[in-house]
This record gives sequence, structure tokens and C-alpha cells, in this order.
Amino acid sequence: MTPPATTSSSDATPAFDALIGLGSNVGDKEANIHQAIALLTAKGDIALVRASRLYRTAPWGVLDQDWFVNACIAVKTDLSPQDLLRRCLGIEEEMKRVRERRWGPRVIDVDVLIYRDAVLAESDLVLPHPRITERAFVLVPLAEIAPEAVVAGHPLAHWLTHLDASDVTPL
Repeated sequence: MTPPATTSSSDATPAFDALIGLGSNVGDKEANIHQAIALLTAKGDIALVRASRLYRTAPWGVLDQDWFVNACIAVKTDLSPQDLLRRCLGIEEEMKRVRERRWGPRVIDVDVLIYRDAVLAESDLVLPHPRITERAFVLVPLAEIAPEAVVAGHPLAHWLTHLDASDVTPL
């Protein structure tokens, strides 16, 4: 199991409750990211704290597909990790995400990456997200908004030194 993600801060209360990754490579990719963020925060029970820039990234996993736009956001919420996941999946459904193959093209992908210091290994939710440390397209925008975050005992900057992030470029 992955050790917990933590934040270090002089404040007793962290600046965010959860870190969320977003990606799109179908249709108007930038608009899809903005729409997903708007839908996430529309009910008022998820507040946007910070948003990274949008990044153009190469596909990961399945390489024979169009390039992606990726971003990460930090949010405050009282939703449980499971309820936050349900909201993310509901937004994917509302935006008509089609799941034809793993890591394939998608109009939107909304992933809960870190939720407070939670460490979960459930059938539908693993926290911290199990592949954060393998994905420059997640680490680069994540380090922009939460440079103090620690995953598997190391700060995000440590994991970035082990990856080629040359294909993660700001739009």
C-alpha cells in the first residue's frame, strides 16, 4: 500500500482537502477542462482553492491517440473521498465520457489524486492515486499548485526528477 500523502504547512489547517487531476483529448480539450471544473464547483460543496495552468501532454499508456490537455486543481470540501469520487464520475458521465479501452481517448477524465492524508485501497478508489509518481502530466501541474505535497514519503519534486517531463508544456 502507498504511504499517505501529506502536506507541510505552518498553518494547522491545510490549504486544501483534495487534489484532483483533469485530462481531455477529445473535442475542445481546453473547454472540457473548464467545464468539468465548473461542474465540480457548481453545487457549492466543493470550492476551488487553486488551479494549475493547462498543459499540452503526450498520450500515456495508449500512444496511438491525440495529445491531451491536463490540469490539476486543489479544492476544499466536506464530501467524503467516496462522495468526491462519485461526483467526479458523475461529471464524466454528464460530459459523455465513453470508456472503450483503458487509457484510451476521453472527452474528460476527473481523478481524485489525494484526499487529505487518506490512505485507501478499495475496489473503486485508491488514495493516493496509485500512478501519481509515474506520470509527469500529473506531477507537473500538481507541483504547480501543491508543491508541499508528499507522496510515498517524498515531495513531488523528488518524483519529477525521475521522469521525463519534456512533453508537458504549458498552453
